[in-house]
Amino acid sequence: MTANTYFSTNLLLAYTAYFVGTASPGPSNLAIMSIAASHGRKAALMFALGVVSGSMFWATVATLGVSAALIAYSQFIIAVKIFGGLYLLWLAFKSGRNALATAASALKTGQTPTLTSVYSRGLMLHLTNPKAILVWVSIVALSSNSTGSAHSALIAGCATIGCLVFGGYAVLFSTDSARRMYVRTRRALEGCLAVVFGIAGIRLLASRV
Repeated sequence: MTANTYFSTNLLLAYTAYFVGTASPGPSNLAIMSIAASHGRKAALMFALGVVSGSMFWATVATLGVSAALIAYSQFIIAVKIFGGLYLLWLAFKSGRNALATAASALKTGQTPTLTSVYSRGLMLHLTNPKAILVWVSIVALSSNSTGSAHSALIAGCATIGCLVFGGYAVLFSTDSARRMYVRTRRALEGCLAVVFGIAGIRLLASRV
């Protein structure tokens, strides 16, 4: 695979679109920030890896052409939408509970989770987002030159971008200063996270995806 494959105009447009989407504030980034500040760098990096894995799963599905069939099968999209909306509302409940808890209770219930469970949470957050399917269909169409090499370059390039962006959030917000700030503003931050997850969940359930 030549360098030109990675830096064709279409692929650069697709990379840009993916970068803007991953770097923009959203449930995934906010969750990474919270986990990094409350549970540390390893947990945040594993959550970020889960998010990237979920994204690359939908990327692979889209490049194989399966996504068009999934979109046409409306019951599948509806099922993913309902499950994803309920999952976001569950995350909103957890964040809200943490926001209302005392510092001692939060410390007791907020013990560092296993890396496997954190990875699974990140993976589920992206796998249960039906909009990700539609986004990847658009990105693949934007980058496509009808060759398998372009699809391989798209997945490899976007995986790298996702790891750098989400990993960057994990590293930045797991610094000592960020964690001290989290301790001081824990209730406000968890409350904001609960609101974001709640709104995202309700909007997803009410959407016509």
